[in-house]
Amino acid sequence: MPYDALMYDPVKDGVAKGTESIVYTEVSPPESLSEVVHCFWELRTLSELDDDFTLHAVPDACVNLLFNQHDTRIAGVTQLHTKPEPLELGRSFHFAGIQLFPGVWRGDPDATVDHYVGEPYEGDLALVEVSQAAADLDLAAKTAVFADFVESLLETELISANPTTAAILANLTEIRSVGDMASVAALSPRQLQRTLKATTGFTPHDLLKVLRVQHSFRNDYLLLYADQSHFTHSFRNLTGYTPGQFKKTFDV
Repeated sequence: MPYDALMYDPVKDGVAKGTESIVYTEVSPPESLSEVVHCFWELRTLSELDDDFTLHAVPDACVNLLFNQHDTRIAGVTQLHTKPEPLELGRSFHFAGIQLFPGVWRGDPDATVDHYVGEPYEGDLALVEVSQAAADLDLAAKTAVFADFVESLLETELISANPTTAAILANLTEIRSVGDMASVAALSPRQLQRTLKATTGFTPHDLLKVLRVQHSFRNDYLLLYADQSHFTHSFRNLTGYTPGQFKKTFDV
């Protein structure tokens, strides 16, 4: 069954309010890919900025296939773990990517966690070829190229739907503990530990921290946390800001 986009919809990374000449756009995948792809996206400058730009990246447990459209040699597979990361992007940039739902990437999860893409890609995937094919296209045409690439990864089973993480994402408002996660996934806590580590690179506890904070952007935090103090503490650990500071600082 395809995902409901409102079920787990991670917030975009932090672009400071008042920032001009930067455009971020998301496009939903075709229904045939909606179990594995959250969105196709693009982040670019419309003109050269006066100052270097810093993107405040926030963990969401998603894996991104990232393409530098200014220098198509630079591409990679990346995922933040449990801490925010300031990414220095300079004064002119054009990135595009494929954001996969948690747990659907079947490559080595340890090779993607906290890996930042800034050097030419030297792996076995056709990331550079895909980036070159998409570089001169508008976003609508890029997404067609990206969708074809995802289809090829499905055929080789480098990505595939993950019933364990799908069950967790579908029931986030009912999950308050790792025990709840295991129950929702119909696994023992030990089985859940092994399964999540193998398919996401996260422990159940770390994955829960990330998913709950991300879900709080779209939902009342009282559905997810016992009280405001617990929510604020978790939010600050994951984003580096209190909820009020984040909302005041970034365009979300």
